[in-house]
Parts: sequence; C-alpha cells; structure tokens
Amino acid sequence: MTEEALLKLWNEKRVQLILAQIAPALVLIAIFVLAAQGTFASASAASKYLAIAVAAVTGILAIISQFAVIREAGSLLDDLAKIQNGSELTRKIAASKSFLSLTAVAVIGLGLIIFALIVWSVLG
Repeated sequence: MTEEALLKLWNEKRVQLILAQIAPALVLIAIFVLAAQGTFASASAASKYLAIAVAAVTGILAIISQFAVIREAGSLLDDLAKIQNGSELTRKIAASKSFLSLTAVAVIGLGLIIFALIVWSVLG
C-alpha cells in the first residue's frame, strides 16, 4: 500500500474508534438522567438489573469493537513504520504505538470504573 492509502486507512480507524463510543455514551446518558431523577430508587429489582445488563452488554460490545480497531491500527502502524522516506506525519503516526497501547489500557480501565459507577448509581 502507498503512504497515502495507509494514512487514509489510519484516519478511518480513528473514526471507527470514535463511532464505537456513541452507543455506550447514549446508554450512559440515559442511565445518568434516570439516576439523577431518582427513578431507580422506586424501580423494581428487575428494572434495575435490566438497566445494569443493558449497560454491561453495550459496554462489552463497544470494548470488543474498540479492541478490534486498536488491533488493526497496531498493524497499520507497523506498515507505516516500514515506509522509506515517509513524511513527517507518517513518522509521527508510526511512532504512536505506545499511545495506541495506552488507549487499549484506558478502554478497559475506564470501562470497569464506569460500570462500577453504573451499578452503584442504579442499586444505590
């Protein structure tokens, strides 16, 4: 692949990573609003567990999608690093593998923290 094609693919992967966060963000907004209104205080146990399960499934699917993008982006960075006489942008992007690894760790860590907060706010 050419340098230009690889850079285009890199940008597509970045967009995919961002888009994979939209559905979980909407679920989190809904749970936040319901929790802020005190809706879960009077909700049945089944409703509370359903809210937690929906948040968990949405989050797990998002994390799986994000990891797929991160894995593919890692391979893409390897390909960018092999380009001879690449542009400064290509070299900077190719050197960002540690940031990609940090993103993978953050996805898991922040996902667990958010899920714990969801359980706490729903079961309160």
